[in-house]
Amino acid sequence: MSSRIGLLFGSFNPIHTGHLVLAEHFATRTDISEVWLVISPQSPFKVGHDLLPEAERLQLVELAIAGNPRLRAEPIEFDLPRPSYTIATLDALRVRHPGHDFVLLMGGDNLPGLPRWKEAGRLLAETDIYVYPRPGTELPDLATFPRVRVVQAPLLDISATYIRASLQAGQSIRYLVPPTVEEHLTKAR
Repeated sequence: MSSRIGLLFGSFNPIHTGHLVLAEHFATRTDISEVWLVISPQSPFKVGHDLLPEAERLQLVELAIAGNPRLRAEPIEFDLPRPSYTIATLDALRVRHPGHDFVLLMGGDNLPGLPRWKEAGRLLAETDIYVYPRPGTELPDLATFPRVRVVQAPLLDISATYIRASLQAGQSIRYLVPPTVEEHLTKAR
């Protein structure tokens, strides 16, 4: 029997408590056995954004999830052509891990744009998608997305941009990120 793995994509620039609460929720309150945090080196929708080096973002994710067997840092996109496309990542993961069934985890704000993603038809036909609603965002008609399941999840309104700005201003990021991530980021700056 294959295990269901949830894929939470992000630049994790840096990873924060909001990401972790969401990943833990899916790993413990759905039929997903693990959540892999897929660190995206470059999103096709975020070209030109200031990113910490990918090795550092991977290290921060690993620090943040240390000791949690249900969460895993997944750097597969570092080895794929850029920009990263979800369908290519799924294809690569399915080749490397044929015993797993992958489920995309995404915010409801991303669902309306999904039909414009690369090979969206194949993505929607081959992959289950668990969507967590975001306040102020209306979900499209789910009849057009038969493999989408809406999962209520706790959301924390924390952004990596806010964390980076706080660091630049010399302000505290305590509780916004795990203590190990805070220690790394404050020492590095």
